[in-house]
Amino acid sequence: MSELMHKFKRLGMNIVIDPVSGSIHVVDDIVYDVLDFYETHSKEEIVNLLQNKYAKEDILDAIAEIEELKDQGLLFSEDIYKDIAISRSDSVIKAMCLNMAHDCNLRCKYCFASTGDFKGGRKLMDFETGKKAIDFLIKSSGKRRNIEIDFFGGEPLLNFKVVQQLVEYGKEKAKENKKNIKFTITTNAVLLDDVKIKYFNKNFSNVVLSLDGRKEVNDQMRVRIDGSGTYDIIAPKIKKFVESRGEKEYYVRGTFTAKNLDFVNDVLHIADLGVYEISVEPVVEKEDRDYTLKEEHLERIFEEYDRLAEEYIKRYEEGRPFAFYHFKIDLNEGPCIKKRLQGCGAGFEYIAVTPDGEIYPCHQFVGIDEFKLGTLDEGITNKELQQKFMESDIYKREECTKCWARFYCSGGCFANNYNINGDINKPYELACEMQKRRFENAIAIKAYLMLKGDLNGNKAV
Repeated sequence: MSELMHKFKRLGMNIVIDPVSGSIHVVDDIVYDVLDFYETHSKEEIVNLLQNKYAKEDILDAIAEIEELKDQGLLFSEDIYKDIAISRSDSVIKAMCLNMAHDCNLRCKYCFASTGDFKGGRKLMDFETGKKAIDFLIKSSGKRRNIEIDFFGGEPLLNFKVVQQLVEYGKEKAKENKKNIKFTITTNAVLLDDVKIKYFNKNFSNVVLSLDGRKEVNDQMRVRIDGSGTYDIIAPKIKKFVESRGEKEYYVRGTFTAKNLDFVNDVLHIADLGVYEISVEPVVEKEDRDYTLKEEHLERIFEEYDRLAEEYIKRYEEGRPFAFYHFKIDLNEGPCIKKRLQGCGAGFEYIAVTPDGEIYPCHQFVGIDEFKLGTLDEGITNKELQQKFMESDIYKREECTKCWARFYCSGGCFANNYNINGDINKPYELACEMQKRRFENAIAIKAYLMLKGDLNGNKAV
């Protein structure tokens, strides 16, 4: 299939995408079939190939319709962006991940952070280091007014007192410097209680809580230090938090593995707890373990994403919708072209800071020596590494230049690419395939609701 066009069937529709213009078309069967031959065959040849299925006049009308879309720049658009060079000599950091705890009260089997200590010993961030980090962010954000701080771990609630101190300090410094800081926090919810729920609702613009889904699934992977499961502890706390959250942002995030390829059941289980904002994401694991996702699992995973899209629509029409993170897509505006070409701002727009004051491109690179950017005391000293991240775009990755989804995913996750392939610019193929299926379903959901005239006000999509 042409890299200038992508087509697929979903939710009872024939959908055609023009990757460069971003145009999406829902077409009839004859146009859908003609597109298989349009670029490589003459009109006469196309008529001969399809004459046993469609009338000649209808085939010629379909060809004319395709030609009209092409003339309007809505189909088979040439890539006008490939010669745009991403060039940056400096950066404005707008977001920071504060690793409040290189320690955790859980021992999740798939943990990328080596059960919370990032292979560097268990420790907590002190107030002074956190203050330096906030000062560094404010200074490095230049003239940008809106900046973000994510309290992360390990488990940040092991260091809740310092989290509170840093929130208050951040508010003071933001006011002094005419900044607006959005605070977020990611927690496994084990230590969540009424005091913390009230504090989160007052001070945090977003809260991410972890739950993998059904009890038997969650308790296979998300276990306490003694090996016991966590579902019975965290599910009621998450439910209580969600009920208290109102319209403020949050989401419940899970991970699916080879042990629960029927992960749609976990998404729906979380939704049935009263959770609206849900993300259940594929595990990333290089080693061959019993939970590692492999190429042989892809067809089943595709079927699940398709089933999830159908259930998504079904529940929406029944008046009990939920939002799935990977089905949210903006087809009207979306990011600017530089963001579409470059995607993640790790290392130059976003950084992570450790309890020792070390700076890394993002939380997933923490503890990998070659990705240390510098320290809070010295600043970013590894300019060559930062420049590598700044100059990375989809055209640095041969696989991306031929992919229809390149402007949607912007090349994927640097950390996943490195963890699987040892190179931030070599895409993790398994993740790419799953991502493309998610995009197809996200687009199909949008198209379905738009055709029904039922999209306005639906924050789920």
